[in-house]
Amino acid sequence: MLLAKKTSKQADDFSGRRKLVIILMLAAMLMLVVKAVQLQVLDTQFLQKQARSRHVGTVKIAAYRGQIKDRNGEGLAVSAPVGSVWVNPQYCRVKTGKKAKQACAELNNVSKLKQLAKLLGISTAKVTRSFDASSNKQFVYLKRRIEPGLAEQVKALGLPGVAVIKEFKRFYPAGEVTAHLLGFTNIDDKGQEGLELMHNSTLEGVPGSKRVIRDGARRVIEEHDVESIKESEAGQDLHLSIDERLQYLAYRELKTAVIRHKAEAGALVILEAETGNVLAVVNQPSFNPNSRKGMKISHYRNRAITDVFEPGSTMKPLVVAAALDGGYVKEDQLFTTKNLRIRGKWVKDGHDYGTLNLTNVLKKSSNVAASKIALSMPPEYFWRFYNSLGFGMSPGVGFPGEASGSLPEYFGWSEFEQATLSFGYRISMSVLQLARSYTALADDGQLHSVSLLKREQDDYAQQVISAATAIKVRTMLEQVVKKDGTAYQARVDGYRVAGKTGTVKKVKNGAYSNDYVSVFVGMAPASDPKLIIAVMVDSPHAGQYYGGLVAAPIFSKVMGGALRLLGVAPDEEQSMSVLLSK
Repeated sequence: MLLAKKTSKQADDFSGRRKLVIILMLAAMLMLVVKAVQLQVLDTQFLQKQARSRHVGTVKIAAYRGQIKDRNGEGLAVSAPVGSVWVNPQYCRVKTGKKAKQACAELNNVSKLKQLAKLLGISTAKVTRSFDASSNKQFVYLKRRIEPGLAEQVKALGLPGVAVIKEFKRFYPAGEVTAHLLGFTNIDDKGQEGLELMHNSTLEGVPGSKRVIRDGARRVIEEHDVESIKESEAGQDLHLSIDERLQYLAYRELKTAVIRHKAEAGALVILEAETGNVLAVVNQPSFNPNSRKGMKISHYRNRAITDVFEPGSTMKPLVVAAALDGGYVKEDQLFTTKNLRIRGKWVKDGHDYGTLNLTNVLKKSSNVAASKIALSMPPEYFWRFYNSLGFGMSPGVGFPGEASGSLPEYFGWSEFEQATLSFGYRISMSVLQLARSYTALADDGQLHSVSLLKREQDDYAQQVISAATAIKVRTMLEQVVKKDGTAYQARVDGYRVAGKTGTVKKVKNGAYSNDYVSVFVGMAPASDPKLIIAVMVDSPHAGQYYGGLVAAPIFSKVMGGALRLLGVAPDEEQSMSVLLSK
């Protein structure tokens, strides 16, 4: 009996335990069903979002910066695709999975870190610091703008948290030849100097973005783009008036001359006489925009546009033109050149020239005769003429730091100041402004606006003197480059040249020093000018300093080469035939 009761009790206990197990299993199954419903139905959007945040990311698509091209379509500033290496220092801190831990163990592999440092040309210490999770940073650049091939080698290392993004790097094929004009961009491809800064809004594009799939190490799986969120928009190209061939020619000759004469600096501008288009603008000293490490900021200045100087005797043809056009002097008028005293101050010439006509006033560059011509005009008329040529105001090309120069108001002039203005003292301008003023003589009295962008014609030209006056003065200036003129070394074989020298004492610390500025500005062919070239050499220290000996030879070489490159027909034979027929 007792055995039967015991057996019955054991059966009841087993049945109870079985029921309990079944209940627990059913409860567990129910919980799984509930969880499945929650995951598959209720929380599906939340979980998908979390999955995307871990495996789908958004990356920026760099925009292509527009090219800067010369008038013939040659690329002067171009952008090329490169890679930038970055690291997420928090990657190993937040990753807890087995694979992530195995990947993060690679960071303890010193040889791989050294490999990365060697590839990027940086120290191993810098690489190690970049992985420091205590900084709380999630994005640190290791090296920007590396060659695509190098970027692939970095990817091949497979280091966790390290990624490469596509960017663009700016290149300047002509290097220092166009450096002052084009300027450069910074590491973020934003214009910092020159035309890159001036036209940054036109050149820079609009970055896009896309969703991508990342692997367990947060590296982008490039062949698995999810979708494009926004396409990048390339920047617009900029078409300049510059002719790269003339730019090279001008740069070479200016650099050679600055070195030969041991000058502090130099600048040169070539204008198209009939449009005012700037065909070349070069400076010395220069810099390489592709590698600016250790470069002096002062070398970035585009002196031809931003720096001013007193132009000296290059003003005399303009004074003659003003007086002739206003009827204050006659074409056949004679001038004595004996030292001129004006209110206790003297105006003198370097030599005794005796009596000169207008042509010889320019040919011999007489300060005394030029002063007399200036004093024959009312101050207001004289000032208005200079002002009409753009002196004392910006030439309007919009270049960063563009100089306006200075022109004192006429109501404050003394007679002596009016006289000195005739030979280029007490007035200042840039090389670009000087070249522009001579468009009035080159294009039959029309003063042209100047442009660095390509254009077919100048819609802003103004008639400032009569065509007859411009032609007369231009003819006079041809004598300046004859053997007994001041600029014999400015001549160009086969072409008639018209131009004027300038030699000016340089102002230092508010007083005139023993340094000089050597200047020449001229045009060719004189019968129908196509080009105007203005040259300025600052402080030559090799012995010679006269404009006719320092600046004029530069003009000759650049003008001769430019006319031949442009296929301009010689006109000197025509000049000779006219003389023989008389």
